[in-house]
Amino acid sequence: MDTTPKIKKTPQQQASMDQQSTQSGAVVGSNDTLLTEILLRLPVTSILRFKSVSKHWYSLLSHRHFTHRYDTPSKSPGVFARDKYIPFDAEDPNTPPVDTLNSYIDSFTSVSVLQSCNGLLLCCTDQWPKIRKSGNKYYVFNPTTKQLALIPSVLGGLKARKTIRFMGLAFHQTDCVHYKVVCIRNVLSYVDSYQVQVYSSDTREWKVSTESFSATKPVFFSQGVYWKGAVYWAPYYENSDHLYFKIDAEQAEQQLGTLPLPVGLTSSKIMTMYFGESRGHLHLILHMDRGDDSLLLNVYEMMSDHSGWFVKYQVQLGELLCAFPEMVSEDRYDFKVIDVVRGEEEGDSFVVLKTSKRIITYNVHDKSFKLVLSFAGHSYEGSLVFHRYIETLSLF
Repeated sequence: MDTTPKIKKTPQQQASMDQQSTQSGAVVGSNDTLLTEILLRLPVTSILRFKSVSKHWYSLLSHRHFTHRYDTPSKSPGVFARDKYIPFDAEDPNTPPVDTLNSYIDSFTSVSVLQSCNGLLLCCTDQWPKIRKSGNKYYVFNPTTKQLALIPSVLGGLKARKTIRFMGLAFHQTDCVHYKVVCIRNVLSYVDSYQVQVYSSDTREWKVSTESFSATKPVFFSQGVYWKGAVYWAPYYENSDHLYFKIDAEQAEQQLGTLPLPVGLTSSKIMTMYFGESRGHLHLILHMDRGDDSLLLNVYEMMSDHSGWFVKYQVQLGELLCAFPEMVSEDRYDFKVIDVVRGEEEGDSFVVLKTSKRIITYNVHDKSFKLVLSFAGHSYEGSLVFHRYIETLSLF
């Protein structure tokens, strides 16, 4: 029990304290530098709410200087499964950015996420049977700010829209501040000849970047990841063309390059389990049928000069079998790698795994794991495509 005598303030003393508090608030409110340093420490939900305080606060919180500093320590609190959000930390779930994407994009059609890129989502609506007449509609959506943009149709009309083989998003708060959409389409249906078009949110126009190039197989377009000025496609089984496309290369012959494989591996021996980027690092996980070693994962990282891969992490998942026996079925592994998330501190990095019954995170350093979601009673079971959510205040 607190027995300290309480001193009662006189009305004059209370009024003086209130005046000092008001003056302090006025000093903070009029000093943008001090105000910025305070606001940078607040959660994104508070930032979005404080935009409505005044026109000055809205301008301050929407300025690229503030949004870039706020986004620099990128936060990856969860993933989208289909159009629904799943937080990584089930014990302390953050506020979902959206309940479902349909409610913001088009409630009358099915919405699919094609790609997540540093906080922005590239989405596509399926409009059967209308799609046969008009083609898919593509949107860029920021689930943090709820900003939405409809992407205009590619050059070439309906005929070109029906030959699209890949649509990918390129965005980064420093090296690609105006997002771009990369489209690859068939030029001729009877040969593997392709054209590249790029849409810029700065000019709001499509431009043909590569008039025509050939590839041995079209399957390499199925996974595209933006990293350091280029879109990379994941290496696939028996596919010799592991390409990347430099978005801002001035000459056509400099736009397309070949992605190397890890030393000692050939296309005929690999199958991509995971291909993605986190905090400026490009990661690759390959599956090779190695019997008892199927639960040992090598997480490769691309060298900064794009010249090759090195093993960043070796993850032994055999230790998880007691807790999650469904990871092995009929003497073969039965799980998928959803994501590789680099932490702000190296010790906070983890991989996200999906088994037939649940989603879990596994820390690559201390080997701890957390249950994210059990599929019992949920509609996520069987969903094969997941896309990371990253908080970003960037506007377009």
